[in-house]
Amino acid sequence: MASTNDRAPRRRVDARSSVERITAAGRAVLGRGEGSLEQIAAEAGVGIATLYRHFPNREAVVRAVLNDILETDLLPLIDGAADAPDTRRALQDVATRLLDLITEERGLVTFASNFADVAVDVLQHFSASLHPLLVRGQQAGEIRPDLTAEDIPHFLVMAVAGLALPGTAPSLRARFVALLFDSLDPAGATPLPALLAGEEDLRTAVGNVTRT
Repeated sequence: MASTNDRAPRRRVDARSSVERITAAGRAVLGRGEGSLEQIAAEAGVGIATLYRHFPNREAVVRAVLNDILETDLLPLIDGAADAPDTRRALQDVATRLLDLITEERGLVTFASNFADVAVDVLQHFSASLHPLLVRGQQAGEIRPDLTAEDIPHFLVMAVAGLALPGTAPSLRARFVALLFDSLDPAGATPLPALLAGEEDLRTAVGNVTRT
């Protein structure tokens, strides 16, 4: 008979397997468009109770799917940009790829009622990876010096909220990403106002727009 100590690692392995299967199922279902938690559970081959045990709401599924997208598809691009000759262009390529990836998961933006909140939180975990790229661009005079790595997730979510919705043409996304990234040009830029405690967070403002 297996001891309690033997069973504990097995439970952890089973839980990890369930989480991975549900995350993969979330990408598959949302990639086809609108879906439900029940559809994701069926795709993963687990019961709805198992799904709720690991993912208590839609936001938790979106968070896991976004993390998977960023870790498997975006981090290699960020790492590859470390030696790029044009840092601002490299950051723009990262943003464009992020938009493409989220657009491919057609139901991702609309699945959670507060997608902007979740996206900013997930992207904040990748600020450290973006920081060396940002500093190099600032040192080269390609990026305004008052931008911080913590600003970039908010900056990217603005683009996602407006340009990653289903039906947005790739040419339109490319056009407005180029316009958005022109704001990083330090030449003639207006200094960024200081953030004041108690004022509405940008993720809340973007979330309000996506829900209207």
